[in-house]
Amino acid sequence: MVKKVSIGVLGIQGAISEHITSMTNALKETNTSGEVFFVKYKKEIDDIDALILPGGESTTISKNLYKSDLHDVIIKRIEENSLPIMGTCAGCVLLAKELVDNNKDVKLLHAMDMQVERNAFGRQRESFEKNIDINGFSSTYTAVFIRAPLIKKVWGKCEVLAEMDKKIVMARQDKFLALSFHPELTDDLRIHRYFLDMIA
Repeated sequence: MVKKVSIGVLGIQGAISEHITSMTNALKETNTSGEVFFVKYKKEIDDIDALILPGGESTTISKNLYKSDLHDVIIKRIEENSLPIMGTCAGCVLLAKELVDNNKDVKLLHAMDMQVERNAFGRQRESFEKNIDINGFSSTYTAVFIRAPLIKKVWGKCEVLAEMDKKIVMARQDKFLALSFHPELTDDLRIHRYFLDMIA
């Protein structure tokens, strides 16, 4: 673990403040020195040790990333393997190398060897909670799914960490963590703490 960590939460769309609160609480709980703040400009990417891509609408987030030149700066740090990233919901979509619908409006970050299907669990009104087993966790985790994507398949170095009804909802590859659900919408800090452990 670095002496003091700076964690950015992409400030375009989604549960930004909730992620900031959860990660700030995770820092306190683990006695880790650090700060969490939202990032919107490409110059800020150079100043962070890790990045959280929150939920929202993947097309909107992708277009804004591209327009603001954040896309290329993040890609560069991904290629350098110098930026741990956690992507939740829409963030999970952006981390993938393939989309099921192959939507050209969504510019993927190509960080993880996985294929993702957007909105695989239906619309907002079909949101739900489900207890899932996560590799390495001693008890079940209550996952909140809102217009959630599904990780259809993984290959290469991508490792499945959790499934729900035999469907992949959490995966990790090197310093990248992808979740179909929203850990920031619960009081359970284990996933944010898990991501903290990935920042070395």
